[in-house]
Amino acid sequence: MSDPCRPVYTGRFAPSPTGELHLGSLATALASYLQARYHHGRWLIRIDDIDPQRERPGSAASIVATLEQFGLFPDAPVIYQSQRAALYHSAITQLLDQDLAYPCACSRADLDRNGRYPGHCRAGMPPGAQQRSLRVRCEQAQISFMDALAGAQHIHLQQHTGDFVIRRADACFAYQLCCAVDDAAPTITEVVRGMDLLDSTAQQIHIRRLLQLHSPRYAHIPVIVDEHGKKLSKRDQADPLLHGDHITAMRQALTHLQHPPPAAITSIDGLLTWALSHWQPARLSSAWA
Repeated sequence: MSDPCRPVYTGRFAPSPTGELHLGSLATALASYLQARYHHGRWLIRIDDIDPQRERPGSAASIVATLEQFGLFPDAPVIYQSQRAALYHSAITQLLDQDLAYPCACSRADLDRNGRYPGHCRAGMPPGAQQRSLRVRCEQAQISFMDALAGAQHIHLQQHTGDFVIRRADACFAYQLCCAVDDAAPTITEVVRGMDLLDSTAQQIHIRRLLQLHSPRYAHIPVIVDEHGKKLSKRDQADPLLHGDHITAMRQALTHLQHPPPAAITSIDGLLTWALSHWQPARLSSAWA
């Protein structure tokens, strides 16, 4: 019998519309989808279209269409970050009003050799300086969380990144802010995504704590890399799946997720049905070994 006080499991897949879906993105989408179904929960698609300079026209629609070709349909209408600006404005206003964020005149050139922000504008911008961005205060924030696959994580943000940007010099909302807000707003219970985003998690948790928002659980899966050991990327024009061999791609994605399907299954529906009935989240942990 289900617990009426326990929130319904809700997962999400949140691609950026910078190109067509590739094998690495398919594996992430599959993992989040199968995890949601394993928990008898809901699965959402959110298009993270907050960076117009990187967005490729038509790629958002292409990504959704490709997911559907693999049988991955969301349980609610697709969410677009570009339609949620009011939420991000509200979050920034709250942080500024509580002196948890501040205007900054610095650029990337002002970061230290380790890529950390040394806090030049934390006590106020220098006289005559022009604001470029907004940064959130980290102070002595120590963020600890348990990742379902990567294990215990402990990050001291001041040592790791320093105060980080939440609104960029081009006036675009920063990824960390939008993702932090959106993974709380629809009551997401678990975020299943690529290991390349593990370092972003502490920053997003920090923002949510300052805003007093719910934080989901996390499971970061190993990413698929090319023959040079480089993560597949839409921006680098990794082989798209829209018109490719879907059966082979589905098999490769499931095998990467430690669930190699039987050779006798020769359809997308069959592979997805098999995966739904055989999904064991604990298998993913072996990929970290």
